[in-house]
Amino acid sequence: MNGTTPNPSRPVIVVGSGPTGLLLAGDLAAAGVPVTLVEKRPRKISNLSRAFGVHARTLEQLDARGLADQLLATGSTITELRLFRRLSLDLGTLPSRFPFLLITPQYEVERLLERRAREAGVEFRFESEVVGLRQDDGGVDLDVRGPDGAVVTHRAAYVVGTDGHRSAVREALGLPFPGVSVIRSLFLADVRLAEPPDGVLTVNGAGDAFAMIAAFGDGWYRVMGWNRRNEVPDDAPLDLDEIKEVTRRALGTDYGMHDARWLSRFHSDERQVPRYRVGRVFLAGDAAHVHSPAGGQGMNTGLQDAANLGWKLAAVLDGRASEGLLDTYQAERHPVGEAVLRSSGGLVRLARAQNPALRAVRALVSAFVNAARPARAKALAQISGIGYRYPAPRGSHRLVGTRVPDVALESGRLYEALRGGRFVLITPKGARGAYDGQGAREEWLTLERWAGDRRTTLLVRPDGYVAWAADDADAGEIEAALTLQFS
Repeated sequence: MNGTTPNPSRPVIVVGSGPTGLLLAGDLAAAGVPVTLVEKRPRKISNLSRAFGVHARTLEQLDARGLADQLLATGSTITELRLFRRLSLDLGTLPSRFPFLLITPQYEVERLLERRAREAGVEFRFESEVVGLRQDDGGVDLDVRGPDGAVVTHRAAYVVGTDGHRSAVREALGLPFPGVSVIRSLFLADVRLAEPPDGVLTVNGAGDAFAMIAAFGDGWYRVMGWNRRNEVPDDAPLDLDEIKEVTRRALGTDYGMHDARWLSRFHSDERQVPRYRVGRVFLAGDAAHVHSPAGGQGMNTGLQDAANLGWKLAAVLDGRASEGLLDTYQAERHPVGEAVLRSSGGLVRLARAQNPALRAVRALVSAFVNAARPARAKALAQISGIGYRYPAPRGSHRLVGTRVPDVALESGRLYEALRGGRFVLITPKGARGAYDGQGAREEWLTLERWAGDRRTTLLVRPDGYVAWAADDADAGEIEAALTLQFS
């Protein structure tokens, strides 16, 4: 049956139940915002998904939600990334509670985030496809075709499209998605191995072949690769013999692959939408940007989008921030998406280098990064996500916009204090005109003190970035800063 019928409004509708949408919906619901999550797929979450690496910054965000330790139990960690045979990046030097890359399938991330979202009260609507969108000054009308074929119009204050690279929300907005295809034909498979490799992650390229094997830790292995001599459409037939042959060429052995539970072809694009916000509609994750698989940054970047946007929507809907706060989502996250496009694209182009000039560049880059500590630290910070900072107003303290590591507080750790979804104000012990929280709404702010003798006062946003900072601030200065933040 076709037709349009009214539906009670919800403050926020999130479209797409991948990791980005699940984190965002869960954050909003945990903040007391009624959320509907619309998903085109059936209810069952597939255990066959592309992403398998969770970087340090994402683990920090999950830690702020009490989920990191649970996710760590599902996979294995690696402390070294080797690129182009010559370049080695030691993740163990990262200034984070999580100085490693966690290898675990995307479906484990989704399971944790879906459970959290359900417990927080998110309303799920599966087998529901967005077929139209209109907005006005007061809200958004979203036309959704349900499993029975009927179209229902849902009214929301805001809509967020987290529905992937073929985003129906982006299409409904009429936004372009400019970019290029970087690799025309990649394959993925989940297999068993008769003779597993020694490490958690095995990567190499030889001639026209490239292959990577990642251990999930449960007896299954993810294989990804490409064959430059056989770039075919995504729907071309794929069998295990082809994957074994390419893997042997790239790695010297196929490790006795057998019992594939999933085989898939895809192509890798680099694309980014010019605007992450159009009125009351936002885009996040793969709906806003897609990258090459190099560095494993795609899912992680989307989760950071969600962590940035969720608390801002909650603050505006709660009346403690103006609409202008939502514009900072574009200002902060679009440049990060652009930087990930550049870095991951550069890695994959160097990895595929065939002509002597590009190979020479690759050798020089590897030698330079290996030898230069600042360059190595910058590369690590970017790949792991901990090195990005957001723009700060002119005249701000040097720390404003930076990520705060898991610093020690009198009560414990910062990322434990962030689990309430509130701002955290950290003041020195015995601060001048000690601030006691009078004038600040308790539900918006957690008061903490440094465990050590630091003199800087920090106001940390719910996503773990510095909103305001001052050296040796008194109570009046702190109150003035809070008034600016919560107005």
